[in-house]
Amino acid sequence: MRILIYSYNYHPEPIGIAPLMTELAEGLAKRGHEVRVVTAMPWYPASEISPEYQGKLYLTEECNGVKIQRCYVHINGKRNLLNRVLFELSFVFLSFFQALWGKRPDVIFLTIPGLPVAVPAAILSWIYQSPIILNLQDILPDAAVHVGLIRNKTIIKLFQYLEKFAYKTATKISVIADGFTKNLLEKKVPLEKIIEIPNWVDINFIKPCSKSNNEFRLKNKLVGKFVVIYSGNIALTQPLEVLIDAAAKLKHILDIVIVIIGKEEALERLERYRQRKKTDNVILRPFEPREKLSEMLGAADVGMVMQKSNVIAFNMPSKIQVLLASGRAIIGSVPPEGTAARAIKQSGGGIVVCPENSKALAAAIEQLYLNPDLVSRLGQQGRQYAKQYYAFEATLDRYEELLESVMQPSKKKHQLL
Repeated sequence: MRILIYSYNYHPEPIGIAPLMTELAEGLAKRGHEVRVVTAMPWYPASEISPEYQGKLYLTEECNGVKIQRCYVHINGKRNLLNRVLFELSFVFLSFFQALWGKRPDVIFLTIPGLPVAVPAAILSWIYQSPIILNLQDILPDAAVHVGLIRNKTIIKLFQYLEKFAYKTATKISVIADGFTKNLLEKKVPLEKIIEIPNWVDINFIKPCSKSNNEFRLKNKLVGKFVVIYSGNIALTQPLEVLIDAAAKLKHILDIVIVIIGKEEALERLERYRQRKKTDNVILRPFEPREKLSEMLGAADVGMVMQKSNVIAFNMPSKIQVLLASGRAIIGSVPPEGTAARAIKQSGGGIVVCPENSKALAAAIEQLYLNPDLVSRLGQQGRQYAKQYYAFEATLDRYEELLESVMQPSKKKHQLL
C-alpha cells in the first residue's frame, strides 16, 4: 500500500505522539509498504523549531525507509490563543501543499490532535479519492474545554463543528481506549465506524533494568533510595503540585525521593512551588535523550501517572504502556471511573488513588515503600500484561489489517495481481 500519515509530530521529537507515529510509519515501511509522512518541523516539547530546521519553509528527508515531508509552523513559547491559532493555520495551509507533492496514497492516516487538519485531509481525500483513517489520541475539543484551555463559546462551537466534520469524513476511526468509544457513541458516531486499537510499546526497547549500577540513579545520588518517578508532559491535565504536596507529607521517611522529569520551562514553575513547600525530597530534572528512557525508568521503584479529576474519557496517557513494559509498579492518581484507571487496574500492574488528593497519594507511596514484595509483584504483572496486550508487532498487525480493509476493491485486486 501507499500510505500517507498526516501528523503534527514525528521523529526526532522525543515524547508524545511523535515516537508512536515514527514507530508506526517505520514498522509499516519494513513490511514493504510505501510510507510518507506529512508533518511539521520538529518543535515539541521545546515549543520552538529545532535549530537545524529553522529558516526553512519546506524540507523533505528520508529515514528508515520513510519519506518525511516537513513544513514550517508558527511556534511561540508563549501559550495563548493567538499563537495557537497561528500554529494551527500555518500547519493547515502549508502541510496541504506539501501533501500534494507525492504519489497518490491508497490510504490517508490522520492522527488527532489537532482538529483543523481534518479540513486539508478531507480535501486531499476528495482529490485522491483515498479513504481516511482517523486516529484519535485525544478527544477534542472535550479535553481542551474540560481543563480550561478553551473558554470562548464561539471557538468551542467552531471546534465542535470541526470534530463532527472529522468524524463524518473519516472512513474508519481508530481509538486507543474504550472510554473514547463511549464518548463517540454519545455523539452519534456509528459503532461500525469505530475500532479500538490501544497504543503500543516496544517491549524490546522498554524493558526491566537493574537498579544496581543504574546510571540515572548514580548521577542523581539515588542509590539506596525508594524512588518515585514522574516523567512526561507537565500541563493543564497533570497536577504535579499534588505530587510535591505528597512529598511534603513524606519528609519524615528519608529513603523516599520523588523525581519529576519534564520540560525545563514547566520545571521552573514547579521549582518555585517546591521551594515554597520546602520539599528537599523532590528532584526536578529535564528530559533524558530517548535512547536512555529505559534506563531512566529502570531507576524507579514506582512510576507515576497523574491526571486532574475532570479528565475521564477523553485522555489515555501513553506512559501507562511504557511504565508497564518497564516492569515498575504504577501509582495512578487518576479519576477512578476514567479510562486511565481502568487500564491500570486491568493490567494488575499498579494501584489507583483519588486524583488531586495529596494525602491519599502520600499514603499510597508509603504503602508501597513498606511492601517491597507488592512492588515487585505489581511490576512483574505489569510487564507480563504489556507483553501480552501492548506488544508493537501485534498492534502493527491490527493497523495493517485496518488499512487494508478501507482500500477500494479495485486497488486490492491490483495489489494481488
